[in-house]
Amino acid sequence: MLDAGVLTRFGPLYNVEQAGGAFTLAALSVPEPDFERASAIVNAMPEVAHNYQRDHELNMWFVLATETPDGIGRAVARIERETGCRVVDLPKEREYFIGLRLEA
Repeated sequence: MLDAGVLTRFGPLYNVEQAGGAFTLAALSVPEPDFERASAIVNAMPEVAHNYQRDHELNMWFVLATETPDGIGRAVARIERETGCRVVDLPKEREYFIGLRLEA
């Protein structure tokens, strides 16, 4: 299914908050000539789960996951310091559950 493009990824989903951690969706507005440099900085951080480029003013979107809730603020501050770009932090306000059942 991965090879056919039906799925883009397959793996477990953990509730990091129940384990004492935290996560957030974040975005940057990176000048195009600086995108590769900023992307390398963001991608090198162990707190970054994945990173996507978007055709939008906020052209870099990524998920931060940390061992503790205060780790988010430290990661955001580091990204801002190292990239020179302001991080837009978009924490989860509400959680939705969608039931998925696959017939055999």
